[in-house]
Amino acid sequence: MAAVLQRPPFFFWRCGINRDSDLIYNERVRWKEVRVIDDNNGQLGLLTSEAALELAYSKGLDLIVVAPNATPPVCKIMDLGKYQYEQMKRQKEAKKKQVTVEMKEMKYRLRIDVGDLTVKNQHLKEFLSDGNRVRVTIMFRGREMAFPDQGRALLKRVAADLADYGTVTQEPKMQGRNMSMMMEPSKEVLAKMKGPGKE
Repeated sequence: MAAVLQRPPFFFWRCGINRDSDLIYNERVRWKEVRVIDDNNGQLGLLTSEAALELAYSKGLDLIVVAPNATPPVCKIMDLGKYQYEQMKRQKEAKKKQVTVEMKEMKYRLRIDVGDLTVKNQHLKEFLSDGNRVRVTIMFRGREMAFPDQGRALLKRVAADLADYGTVTQEPKMQGRNMSMMMEPSKEVLAKMKGPGKE
């Protein structure tokens, strides 16, 4: 019987990569037949698992299952350490592209002056431009509770000023001594965040 080539995992030690227990490779490949892609991305067709593994070892490489749910499963002949390193890089890139959505809140007084209103609205524009949802809250004090219509009018004014940045997802609603509405980034803002040519 020919000796089985067992390659020491030096690559893992250099890069500090842990073996993934869910990854199926080498002797763990136990299907009767698998579809094989070689190290040059050439299609080798159907091979027995034993033949595919022997071919991988003859090249000093590994047999890695890249599509376990396919029928039959798809394997690729390549370096196991390199494969896991590439997977790790893809995961990091995907994580960078993920948009972290937070809930931001901006509070207004019913009798707010124009200067403060402009500053607060600018902050809301920045929140929405960063992809965050926002809660816009009007705080009523004392006798101001008798004028909820003024609160709604102020919130509508804010929404109109932010129309290019966000859309209202919850209309003004009274909760205790506060009136709030919810907004989320507009489609245009989200499209800019994804970048050109992306959906």
